[in-house]
Parts: sequence; structure tokens; C-alpha cells
Amino acid sequence: MKGLILCAGRGTRLHPFSYSQPKTLLPVANHPVLHFCIRKLREVGIQDIGIVIHPSQVQIPPMVGDGSHFGATITFIKQEVPLGIAHAVQLAQPFLQDDPFILLLGDNLLMDSLHGLTQAFTKGKSDGVVMLSKVERPQDYGIAEVHKGRLISVEEKPRQPKSNLAVIGAYLFTSPIFESIATLQPSPRGELEITDAIQSMINRGFKMAHSVTSGKYSDVGTIDRWLEANQWMLTRELGNQHQVGKGTIVKNSKITGPVLIGDDCVIENCQIGPYVSIQNGVSLKNCSYIENSILLENCSLQDIAWKITNSVFGRSSMMTGQSSNSTGVFIVSDKSSICIPAVKREDV
Repeated sequence: MKGLILCAGRGTRLHPFSYSQPKTLLPVANHPVLHFCIRKLREVGIQDIGIVIHPSQVQIPPMVGDGSHFGATITFIKQEVPLGIAHAVQLAQPFLQDDPFILLLGDNLLMDSLHGLTQAFTKGKSDGVVMLSKVERPQDYGIAEVHKGRLISVEEKPRQPKSNLAVIGAYLFTSPIFESIATLQPSPRGELEITDAIQSMINRGFKMAHSVTSGKYSDVGTIDRWLEANQWMLTRELGNQHQVGKGTIVKNSKITGPVLIGDDCVIENCQIGPYVSIQNGVSLKNCSYIENSILLENCSLQDIAWKITNSVFGRSSMMTGQSSNSTGVFIVSDKSSICIPAVKREDV
């Protein structure tokens, strides 16, 4: 069995951070989302992994390497134009050949393992498996209809959903999926939809099984979802503890876990946490309170007198200054600077 991870999306909802790097390399708990996808595939024994990228995503190959770090072999496949998930799978056919494969979306994080997919495939002798999860707003997802334990239909963002079971971006397919994709027409948004390919498999008489997960999952496609994913991943890995990297100096500071601090940071006179990820080379001095935030490499915050929450600071960004006691929410892109002057109050 092989693995396929799709990374060629533009990530426009994650601007400004996805301007400077692919969204699949944005860190959650200080690790790129893409690394978590690779590890999920390795957990179920998959070693031969294809990664679909856009030619402009030049940072991905050096970040992943040849896969040996993960005990895998990586093959990169280029998608010139993002024409949908099914189109990306079609482009990967020469790599996948006739082998069954697990398909993951490179911006998706799953708490549960992929063993549910592989077990459903083996046990049910099926032609494919779709991972599902119960959702509150089924109108926003691809929704599956299950009858007597069998998947009978899949519909993308239905106005009248037939269930609350959403397709969440983890699939197992066999080679007949390529014949189904070849029959597709672009959807109204101009893409070849994987839900249409799955429905074609069902219509052609192939057995599509399903696996329902109750674990947390997130597509890291917006700032809010990025912060949410960071929060539950920190909780999973650290509980209520904190971890400090090599060469980092912490002085006169209170840290409330979960907090993950990278290497070669300087933290002085600060209150940090919970739910904060700090990458390598960050400098924090005289910061009254930082919680539920992500601080990317080499950013600097100094003399911040109010509470910072739900914020992301880009690489090598800088903020300094003092203001009245309040709460701030900041989305600061790479190499940006903010200076906030002190507020002068006149006695009345």
C-alpha cells in the first residue's frame, strides 16, 4: 500500500502567512502540518509516499527531504494548476499504479490513527474506504449517506443533508478510482471533486466502506482553525506541562502549560500560557500575558503591557511599546514591525 498527500493548494484563507510558505509547512506544536501527515502514514506501515505540490512550492522538498528521516521514500508530483482533489489523484496515477493507497490532504490534522481505514479495507474486502466524522453543520461538508452499515451516497455541501456524517479528508482507494475520475466533469467551482469520484465508484457497483472517527480533526485552512489545532495538539503532547528547547534562557517568568518553547529563545519577565507555541530564536521581554498564540521563528515582542491572545506573529516580526491595560489580537506577517506608543492620560 502507498500513501498520497496533497499539498498544491494556494491557502488563500491563511494569508499573510501562506504568502511566504505553503500552508502545509505552517507549524502546529512547532512541527509542520505535513510532517504529521507523513507520520500518520508511517504508523500504518506505509513507506512509499507521494506528495503533490505546485511548482512554486520550492520549500517543501528540502523540508521533507528524501523521506529517510521518517523511514519512508518520498516522490514529488507536480500539479501545475489546482483543479481539485480528484485531478491531483489522477496526476499521481503513474506513481500509484495499481496499488491501493491512502489519500490525505496535506493541511488536515487527525487525532486518531489511520488504522480504522486499513482495518475496514481488510475486514470488508472493499474497493475503498472513506473516513467520516459527525459534524454540527453538515451543509458545509461533503456528506455521506449510510444505510444498514453501507455507504450508499456522498454529496458535496448539500442543501438538505441526508446525515451528519462528513467526509474529513482521509481516504483509502484502489485502482478503479482512476476510471471513475476519468469520467468526471468539472464542478461549478471548476474542479474535479473527489466526492463525485466516490459516488461514481458506488454507482458502478464497487463496494465503498467507511470508518467513523470520534477523535479531533482540523483542516488548518484559517487562522482560527490553525490556533485551534495548535491548542489540541499541545494538549495531546504535553498535557498541562511545558517544554523548553536547547539553549533557551528563561528568567523571572511564569509559564502555564501546555507551552512549547523552541531552541535558542530568550524569555524574561513574561507570563506565558496556556496554549502557546514558540519556535526557535524568539525573544520575549517584559510581556505581561500571552496565551493561545503561535510565535514563529526569530520574532520579538518587548514591553507589551496588555494581554495578547488568539494571535500569530510571523517569522522575524517585531512588536514593541506600551499602551493602556487591555487585550490585543494580532495577526502579524513575516518581517513586520509594530511600535505602540504609550498612552498619555490627562487628569480631569
